[in-house]
Amino acid sequence: MARIVILGAGISGHTAALHLKRQLKNEHEVVVVSPNADWNWIPSNIWVGVGKMTTSQVTFALAPIYRRKRIDFRQAKAVTIWPEGDETNPMGAVEIVYTDAKRQGQTELLRYDFLINATGPKLNFEATPGLGPDHNSWSVCTAEHAAKTSEAFAEIVAALRRGEKKTLVVGMGHGSCTCEGAAFEYAFNVEHELRQAGVRDKAEVVDLSNEYELGDFGVDGMKFSQNGYLTNSKIWTESLFRERNVKAILGAHVERVDPDTVHYEQLDGSKGSINYDFAMLLPPFRGVGLKAFDRSGQDITEEVFAPNGFLRVDADYSAKPYEDWSAADWPKTYQSPLYDNLFGIGIAFAPPHPISRPRTSVNGTVISPAPPRTGMPSGVMGRVVAENIAHRLRTSSTTGPKTASMATMGAACIASAGANLRTGSAAAMTMFPIVPDYQKYPLTGRDTKSTTGEIGRSGHWTKLLLHYLFIYKARALPGWYLIPE
Repeated sequence: MARIVILGAGISGHTAALHLKRQLKNEHEVVVVSPNADWNWIPSNIWVGVGKMTTSQVTFALAPIYRRKRIDFRQAKAVTIWPEGDETNPMGAVEIVYTDAKRQGQTELLRYDFLINATGPKLNFEATPGLGPDHNSWSVCTAEHAAKTSEAFAEIVAALRRGEKKTLVVGMGHGSCTCEGAAFEYAFNVEHELRQAGVRDKAEVVDLSNEYELGDFGVDGMKFSQNGYLTNSKIWTESLFRERNVKAILGAHVERVDPDTVHYEQLDGSKGSINYDFAMLLPPFRGVGLKAFDRSGQDITEEVFAPNGFLRVDADYSAKPYEDWSAADWPKTYQSPLYDNLFGIGIAFAPPHPISRPRTSVNGTVISPAPPRTGMPSGVMGRVVAENIAHRLRTSSTTGPKTASMATMGAACIASAGANLRTGSAAAMTMFPIVPDYQKYPLTGRDTKSTTGEIGRSGHWTKLLLHYLFIYKARALPGWYLIPE
């Protein structure tokens, strides 16, 4: 009997675990290690952050699900891996530290035949002085963060109702952030709630982004087909900003967040600042800090992981100019090039390079979105890796038949622009491929016929329906992996 250990129980890890158990039944052991007791549907945290949902509506307990599925669940944090085993045993191992109340702080060396790293990111608030809910800004990265953000937002609305004027800043807290789409959603949900409360005229809403232009979203922009007309995401997004009177500060790297002021640098090298009363700024991501050692105890962390802490997989990491980027640079199997039984999926794998054109300020500061890896592709990766491992166990081969390159994968996203059963709206977008292929489509990077967008109340209903459908599916059934972001 083989043991497959999955580190992380987010979208990719949870999907991989359910598919492995479905395919392998009880012939092999599936173990999930996650420091969190609850699963969080992160895309709906934006609604928690404006008071439209509670944390209980976007989370559920993992242990009962895995117990029912006969998956071994360990509420613990992985800290070190030994891909070659140690001097006492050649079998791969991962050291975990328990986080549940009964075993808090206890350590265990967990042996494995296959290891899937689906740990997601470390929220690197430390990259910017003053950033984060422990300091001077708010976050919607976790359900708990979003709940606190909602309380702060409610105080702002109350002050606006008293006749006070307020400035709300939403966006990126560092020049290398990802998740521009999430900040976009939150900004327009904030704007919507201010209108619903009748206080919009007293509030200034500012979007602060590392994007070179609106509509980049970390993917170098898109082409939109709406009502029979073809336009690009820059024009489409700019029109929405004008319609809702949301201001934008673009090409910005946040240098410091003071209690009432955000200080930033822009691509032209200029320095600026904006006074705020409420700031929700997302942090940059990096790997969770796993260490790796070979069998003799030699530290091999830098060989196994990229400098940003994410796992190196079957990608082309050679340095090359933007003009030479290729769709073939992106991973297909998510296997480590050093250990064929080690995988990295979801946010845990190291991308070969950004998707948007890289940019630095005249001062040399990187101000460019990191590549987004949203729910839908993360779920596809989890399923493909699970199916390949199951195939290897059945056939004793060293590879699997399936691939999941983001350069040949599409994605669907429904971006909320205001949550309300009657007046809510959302932008429904499909994109193919996620990673542009400039060799095949030198002018646009993508097959523009396959990239569409539409905004309207029907989009809000679809987003709401998919939220509840996915929460139900993730609790009860394996096989759900077409996940909207």
